[in-house]
Amino acid sequence: MAHAIRLAARGIYTTHPNPNVGCVIVNGGAVVGSGWHHQAGGPHAEVFALQEAGAGARDAEVFLTLEPCSHQGRTPPCADALVKAGVRRVVVAMQDPNPLVAGKGLERLRAAGIVVETGLLEAQARALNPGFIARMQSGRPWLRLKLAGSLDGRTAMASGESRWITADAARRDVQRLRARSSAIVTGIGTVLTDDPSMNVRLKASELYGVEPLRQPLRVVLDTQLRMPAQANMLSLPGATLVVTGVTDTLRWQALQQAGAEVVTVGTGAGQLQPEAVMNLLAKREVNEVLLECGPTLAGAFLRAGLVDELVVYLAPHIMGDNARGLFHLPGLEKMQDRIGLEWLDVRQVGDALRLTLRPATART
Repeated sequence: MAHAIRLAARGIYTTHPNPNVGCVIVNGGAVVGSGWHHQAGGPHAEVFALQEAGAGARDAEVFLTLEPCSHQGRTPPCADALVKAGVRRVVVAMQDPNPLVAGKGLERLRAAGIVVETGLLEAQARALNPGFIARMQSGRPWLRLKLAGSLDGRTAMASGESRWITADAARRDVQRLRARSSAIVTGIGTVLTDDPSMNVRLKASELYGVEPLRQPLRVVLDTQLRMPAQANMLSLPGATLVVTGVTDTLRWQALQQAGAEVVTVGTGAGQLQPEAVMNLLAKREVNEVLLECGPTLAGAFLRAGLVDELVVYLAPHIMGDNARGLFHLPGLEKMQDRIGLEWLDVRQVGDALRLTLRPATART
């Protein structure tokens, strides 16, 4: 199963909106077939493994990181393929949270007389697909908030100058976070200040070599529709979605002619509602969201309880009292008002520290 999990991880940059899945077939104590899901619309992991195993699949044991599908989607049901191949035993790390499957694949295997076991290395298998699981179980994507700051928690000088807080190694690490994300979200303030590209700038060969390189959906939250039609991101490969609270026809048309898609969601207190934004992205089959933004938007999503994971890069310098902070969170005045966090990982990336945390009340 550990080998199947390693195989599944090879699809982490390419399978959106599908889950990452690995499969290993063992017969007579030897691996006779293995595979992983490469891209949505392509063969599933079981198909690759069965093709490699050939006749060796009969009476074999199959190790799968996720329950085999039982419905006709873009590809035929994998549960049927395993039955047809004549496998003897199937060990599944976790049940599929997709309501279209949700145990039906396991039932089909058992009905065919195949021995089925579940739960082996389930925690590791769940870690492969936080976004897919979250969207299927709670109806919204997994939100990862990325922040970069100085040792004293500052993100920009008082003038707004912020390039570059971290060195090249940390910035390349962020590119991998972008590459695994279904969508990258920022606010209009960041666009007007920095004119960011919000794209993946690694080569496909650095991401398991799968071509073509997938660019995540770029999402700009722009309550008053101030997005310039000349924004840098609109000239780059990939799609840009501008989410707004107004319906100004002329500004809509200008952005659409520049290549953006514009949609309206509900507002409250003059701002876009974070919950409405996440619901919109879930309907578009977005699994993992990377939020790269300023302190106001970061604070709004954190206060709304929508942040599942924080990745903070701390650079070894001090920017001083007048510099801008990581979060804008008015109203936290007493110790009891603090937002508790739990450590997940701490490691050095170049000269920066990468801190991975989750809110104490976040989904697990």
